[in-house]
Amino acid sequence: MRPAAAAALVLLIAGRAAAQDLEPKAYAASPTGANFLILGLSRSSGSIVFDPTLPITDAEATINGVAVGYGATFGLFGKLALVSAVLPVAWGDISGRVGEDAHAISRSGLADSRFKLSMNLRGNDAMPARDFAKAPRRTIVGASLSVAAPTGEYDRTKLINIGNHRWAFKPEVGIAVPRGAWDIDAYVGVWVFTPNATFYPGTLRRTQDPVLATQGHVSHTFKPRLWVAVDATWYSGGGASVEDGEPIGKVNNARFGATLSLPAGRRQSLKVAYSSGITVRSGTNFRTLAVGWQFLWLRR
Repeated sequence: MRPAAAAALVLLIAGRAAAQDLEPKAYAASPTGANFLILGLSRSSGSIVFDPTLPITDAEATINGVAVGYGATFGLFGKLALVSAVLPVAWGDISGRVGEDAHAISRSGLADSRFKLSMNLRGNDAMPARDFAKAPRRTIVGASLSVAAPTGEYDRTKLINIGNHRWAFKPEVGIAVPRGAWDIDAYVGVWVFTPNATFYPGTLRRTQDPVLATQGHVSHTFKPRLWVAVDATWYSGGGASVEDGEPIGKVNNARFGATLSLPAGRRQSLKVAYSSGITVRSGTNFRTLAVGWQFLWLRR
């Protein structure tokens, strides 16, 4: 597989999670002193649509993941802030044809870790739980910075890796509008990437263009921690270049999904989410099922 084709494959497989995130209630109102412990399982499977100029066809992939995360809320300049960290492990199988030859590979190991700092700039001042319970619900305007760190498994002598061997940053702004039992959320952000200076076979420099990512969610809450949401995302950009080559693998795709949150005791909840591609011009056309468990406690 030539380096240009390999760049597209790394972009579409190892970096697939960057733009495809679907996260309802990312800027929901919360009190300070809340702690979250999260365990998530996911399975993604489907086809990969490559640029017609690349000699890669009939590509299919199945990728599984386990993630452990922690989050905490606190006051920052009088506003509510949330910091979170997620450590994922992934394993999967990828098959396809390069020219006339059929190929299949398997990979497993630590994936790139994710960190996020978000802040509700308007509509949710920092307050303890006893005051938060009395506060009215207001429209929230928030902002965040997500970081993907190069902690994933990476071997410069392999074309396909779990880790990307580069940093990625996504500044984002969002708005959450409550209407009775309904919530309407919308976010827009841009992923930007540092270069990978040791791309296959270890001596090439790979760069990736920014990816514009938008999300929209409509959710209905029946009671605390029991809610359902309809989710949608659109993302575009992300062409990858090796050395001075032309960018390839640019995406312009949309996904649709749903999320269900269920209470499981006083401090626990379960979340089930499903998403699938709507329009896929280039990139991954995956069906993803994810299940998450969350444990919540408040600091005194």
